[in-house]
Amino acid sequence: MMPPSPYIEARNGGYYVAGTRIGLDVVVHEFRDGEVAESIFEAYPSIGSLAKVYGAITFILEHPEEIESYLAEQGRRFEEIKARYPLTQDMIERFQRATMERLVKPV
Repeated sequence: MMPPSPYIEARNGGYYVAGTRIGLDVVVHEFRDGEVAESIFEAYPSIGSLAKVYGAITFILEHPEEIESYLAEQGRRFEEIKARYPLTQDMIERFQRATMERLVKPV
């Protein structure tokens, strides 16, 4: 279980930026991919404020073991869901296109 934070809340078996539907794992992955707080906020304005993004990043940096454990559990859940509900080839292709478009985003 994660320690309490004004920036992160537990809900529906997951962790989210407080008051949003943005998963903590989204912020973790963006930050680890080299995105700065300002670009994360720009990509996810529903977070509500740049301060909340910085708060979430601070939480991530202060609790590395808990974050790794959470990401591992999320990964296990994802694999279970994939096994139970395999994607169609069309869905896989759409996901790959979206991923490539994200990687080639304009600067």
